[in-house]
Amino acid sequence: MKHRIILQIPNTSDITLELDEQYSPKTVKAFVETLPFTVQLNIWGEEIYSSESPIQISEENAKSPVELNDVAYWPSGKAICLFYGPTPIGKKGEITPASPVNVIGKIISPDKTILKKVDGSYATFRLSH
Repeated sequence: MKHRIILQIPNTSDITLELDEQYSPKTVKAFVETLPFTVQLNIWGEEIYSSESPIQISEENAKSPVELNDVAYWPSGKAICLFYGPTPIGKKGEITPASPVNVIGKIISPDKTILKKVDGSYATFRLSH
């Protein structure tokens, strides 16, 4: 099952995500059941990651590296991660999270320019209508 999610960030454009239960069904279920929730956003290389989310789930088909525009849950930090490109620890051509993540979907409206604007912002994940 797929779920359309909006990440609302004040003073900038929303980010649309599509969560897909085929990758990590328990993680997607936990994510959707906790909506809406607000977190602080941080930048690490070309990754947006959130402060601790209300989701509490262990590794589920966790992987590293990940693919461009993947959306993932990072069990170690209870964070939501949006991968727009390379991270500081990735090998050339790879997108490598700090530790394995549960991939839960894709960024549907990728806009890399947002990386310069969101560091330190608070944003809300909610179901799309």
